[in-house]
Amino acid sequence: MQDAESRHDAPRPLPRLIALDWGTTSLRAYLMADARTVLDERAAPKGVMQIGGAGVAIADACDAAFEDVCGAWLDAWPALPVVAAGMVGSAQGWREARYADVPIDAERLGASLQAVRVRRGATVHIVPGLIQRGELANVMRGEETQIVGALHAGGTAHALASPRWIGLPGTHSKWVAVRGSRIERFRTFMTGELYALLCTHSLLGRTMRPSAGFAQAVFERGVRAAQAGHATGLLATIFGSRARLLAGELAPDEQADYLSGVLIGHELAGLAAEDGGPAGAASADAPRPMLIGDAALCARYRHAASLFGWPAVDTIDGAAAAGLWVLAERARLLPAASEGAPVRLDEPAAGMGGRRADRLAVDPMPDHECNISGD
Repeated sequence: MQDAESRHDAPRPLPRLIALDWGTTSLRAYLMADARTVLDERAAPKGVMQIGGAGVAIADACDAAFEDVCGAWLDAWPALPVVAAGMVGSAQGWREARYADVPIDAERLGASLQAVRVRRGATVHIVPGLIQRGELANVMRGEETQIVGALHAGGTAHALASPRWIGLPGTHSKWVAVRGSRIERFRTFMTGELYALLCTHSLLGRTMRPSAGFAQAVFERGVRAAQAGHATGLLATIFGSRARLLAGELAPDEQADYLSGVLIGHELAGLAAEDGGPAGAASADAPRPMLIGDAALCARYRHAASLFGWPAVDTIDGAAAAGLWVLAERARLLPAASEGAPVRLDEPAAGMGGRRADRLAVDPMPDHECNISGD
């Protein structure tokens, strides 16, 4: 009984950071005490492509959205630092945070934040995206923060002989090679977007019917088709969805899972060309591949990876908030833990109320739709 009373009387940690995962369609905000402790979380359908227009400048719209979502926190703790990542830092966002070149580590990324002053006087520090130059040019904006968070959560602190590959499945799937805390290179696969286009705007989609659940065996057939047809190419393989239907080998409600297997299979097959790619991580001293994102989508990728003979794949969720914390720490924005944040005597009761059922929370978009990213 005494232990229970002690736990009940223990002071709650003070907030030390406001972290913003601000993408194309939604804004998610986290009130954080440390990298693993989110005291409160709020979300709203106020992504950078959902606000502004009709004579309202995007900077003014972002300022208003930030005030609407985080204003109560700043009323209670006006000195809290604020860090944001995602499309809010694009050329179409609040303030452009120009791309930083890879390779790059968390220390240098944290030193590259772009500051924007808001009307109430607070400063929002925006994480830049990353660019990979050369023949196979590539960009990301937002995923770099999730990578930093995943490395922090996974405890990858030292460089190994082989890179660790981290996948972020979604609209534009990313595969990132990291060594220690250093992002070395990455690839983008438009798997999710192509899947949506084929299902809704192509001949293949006209005969598709909704499925009652995930048809794993059918998905596996799609992955195997990608393995067999990868040398010929994706354009030749995807038509199999229609050919198998007409041959009586697929039912209309199986086409979507078959096509999903084909596209994910081609994505994983494409990684075989990478030097030190994830398929070669089976040696005892090689770090295991990792997936970040929606659990159901990651499960499909893990199953497909097993068919390719990959080693076991780790998964993690909630990496964005942890990454924002780490970058704020690298930028030396955080108050000491013993100091916490200044607390007003008249702070609202909801200031540290956790996630509330009556709050508009809100963005219906699932994590695998890559809220934080857009490039």
